[in-house]
Amino acid sequence: MDDYNQNTENYDKEKNIVKEKSFAFAVRCVKLYVYLKEQKREYDMSRQLLRSGTSIGANIREGIYAQSRADFLSKMSIAKKEAGESEYWLELLEAGGILSREEVKTMLADCRELVKLLIIICKSTSPRSFD
Repeated sequence: MDDYNQNTENYDKEKNIVKEKSFAFAVRCVKLYVYLKEQKREYDMSRQLLRSGTSIGANIREGIYAQSRADFLSKMSIAKKEAGESEYWLELLEAGGILSREEVKTMLADCRELVKLLIIICKSTSPRSFD
């Protein structure tokens, strides 16, 4: 079995975790977007968070069906960057006084967990990890 197939086989064991967590995070981003628009009348940052927060799971889903190790790694790397961006928007919404620390606390924790999972996936998929 080649390295790519072995790696994606290992990913299959983990994918449900990252796939499920990214989907749950996307749902929370959608709900927060609606709340921010309707209750806080905030449109720009909420739209950015919606875009980046839902992109995480979309890229993970694309990665599941990757055509090669490089394609898989690319999708997981994009998902990781989108998770980092989502973390930024949540921090900015808090720092700007639009959301309280309590309102962003669990979403930030979930986002940071996704970042950590994606870092592990990217490191274990990196070509260097097969040398």
